[in-house]
Amino acid sequence: MTVAAQFEIEYLQYLDADGQPVRDLPAACDPQTLLTLFKQMLYVRTFDTKAVALQRTGKLGTYASCLGHEATHVGIGASMKTGDVFAPSYREYGAMFMRGVRPRDVLLYWGGDERGNDYARDADAAIDFPFCVPISTQCLHAAGAALAFKLRGEQHVAVSSCGDGGSSKTDFYAALNSAGAYKLPLILCVVNNGWAISVPRSAQTGAQTLAQKGLAGGLFCLQVDGNDLIAVLEAMRQARERALAGEGGTVIEFMTYRLSDHTTADDARRYRGEQEVKDAWQVEPMLRLRKYLTGLGLWSEAHENAWKEECGARVDEEVNAYLNTPVQPVEAMFDYLYADPPPDLLAQRAAALALEARHG
Repeated sequence: MTVAAQFEIEYLQYLDADGQPVRDLPAACDPQTLLTLFKQMLYVRTFDTKAVALQRTGKLGTYASCLGHEATHVGIGASMKTGDVFAPSYREYGAMFMRGVRPRDVLLYWGGDERGNDYARDADAAIDFPFCVPISTQCLHAAGAALAFKLRGEQHVAVSSCGDGGSSKTDFYAALNSAGAYKLPLILCVVNNGWAISVPRSAQTGAQTLAQKGLAGGLFCLQVDGNDLIAVLEAMRQARERALAGEGGTVIEFMTYRLSDHTTADDARRYRGEQEVKDAWQVEPMLRLRKYLTGLGLWSEAHENAWKEECGARVDEEVNAYLNTPVQPVEAMFDYLYADPPPDLLAQRAAALALEARHG
């Protein structure tokens, strides 16, 4: 006899848009931790603003802004431990910085230099996967890492992130199905920012929530206010503890909003209403956490002005390091593809070198 399944997706939120608690806060989220992470969120936003300016002035290639995602990204990165593995997409700078990736690395990558993926050997990110522009293929990479952890008996988790559009890809479904079948320590973070480039969430899927997609694979599922740093931290804590206890993987849908264009090559005004964006600015992550910390007496306008000045100086230092990085020789684009290059690649290499010599 077949029994009809029933399910309910929990929605997790601790701070409302005005920075007021809506339930008892988790014990692990002490005010000093939140203050430190709020400062990191401000740093990420400062970096993001500078990166867009670099692109607009021709000093950076196409860049994917993370404006509005700071709580989700910083919360994901802050929740991971040494030995865990992160498989990002292409805009999770807040998480990557928490793992030890340098802002200059991000700038190098978007500047067309693959050395931006060569993370510092003494950072947690040394074992992380590189930027992944193909949509959701990184979810499969993370599932493979999670399987390796299980086979080795290692107490680590693999974390991957994708967007709302990425949750419609077969790669995402294959990853969650593998995680369910093998009870893998995998956390799939769906950052639902409302838009997959120009495709709205309403046209993306018929599912009531994106979190519930994990049910088909037997994973635990949770929907979270992604603009609430406390909720992000608690959701990640629960998912990590479940994974390390042998209870399998989790799909977390983080509800946030893309306050910027999809990338600097996009103009969201062509498909998105002005009022929608204005409304989103009223619930953005910096606003509520700033109000909460100010109410506790831990933050003020003077604190913020001083920290923004320091962030600006630190970001400028990273920008200068990026701009002063010597350009790789033209043959570098050919020399690291094959141990034994095929004839057509060798011909292209010779042609490129000859062109460079002519323009000398």
